[in-house]
Amino acid sequence: MADLSTKYLGLELKSPIIVGSCGLTSNIQNIKEIAENGAGAVVLKSIFEEEILLESQEMIKEIKKDKLLYNDLSETLDYVDMHHGEKTLNDYLKLIKEAKKNISIPVIASINCISDNEWTHFASKIQEAGADALELNIFLSPTDFVKKDNEKITFSIIKKVLKAVTIPVSVKISNSDANLAFSIQKIAETGVAGIVLFNRFYSPDFDVENFTVTSANVFSQPQEQVKPLRWISLLSEKVNCSLAASTGIHYADAVIKQILAGADAVQVVSTLYLNGIKYLNTMHTEMEQWMINKGIFALSQIKGKMSYSHASNPAVFERMQFMKRYSRIG
Repeated sequence: MADLSTKYLGLELKSPIIVGSCGLTSNIQNIKEIAENGAGAVVLKSIFEEEILLESQEMIKEIKKDKLLYNDLSETLDYVDMHHGEKTLNDYLKLIKEAKKNISIPVIASINCISDNEWTHFASKIQEAGADALELNIFLSPTDFVKKDNEKITFSIIKKVLKAVTIPVSVKISNSDANLAFSIQKIAETGVAGIVLFNRFYSPDFDVENFTVTSANVFSQPQEQVKPLRWISLLSEKVNCSLAASTGIHYADAVIKQILAGADAVQVVSTLYLNGIKYLNTMHTEMEQWMINKGIFALSQIKGKMSYSHASNPAVFERMQFMKRYSRIG
């Protein structure tokens, strides 16, 4: 049998396939099934800072309508703001504890961050609950018309969280940064254990018959795998932390490609919604068969074998090659 084990965030994984943060990882029944079907680790569904803030604001609006509960000098608003957040966090901590009790693979908690506010104390609570690692899904909206120093906020979030915990911390980022290579290298230098490339966002669409806004591209598409593939190939030997691929990883060959590029692990979500959690078994079987056919006994033999550093023509990873090719059209 081929050895699919890998090391990610300093954690020993029996498989490079990690189930990413999603609705499937929000309850213990699914989490147990994920472990039973061979996943290397599981990222619990994110606790959303933005959602906590919005829900608290809605509760405060309702309370303000009741003069018995609220007046200008009352502490009701502070109470709601603090205790609503604590309830959401306590539910999350319970899920971490249940997962640790029921499965043997690493449990990675996830926080979806939009600011560097005092919510960062959640991180220490998550560590105390037993999480093996923490993933920070940082998204500072580029559509915000109020100017913010997003880079400064990003590094402030990372600094505060690293100060609060000793468990490995990874950062999941978007590919929208204009100077992506530089940003990834700077994040790697902060002391994080890993970086996940890339997170994926809600995309709106229009229903022109009913004049309503709908969701577009709920699931990733296999062709999206080229985004992390390119950047992991470019950076896998230039950063001193783990790299994980995310987005468009639907099949066994996509996992193999990311490992060849230099990834330590991959995250899958959409393919499990489309094919079921048991599809993890199929992916593992197909990976093992490919390795046997190629005479490869361990993933460590092929990790980074096709990265930028090992390419006979490194220019294929760079934008200039794209420009040279398509300038001939027309």
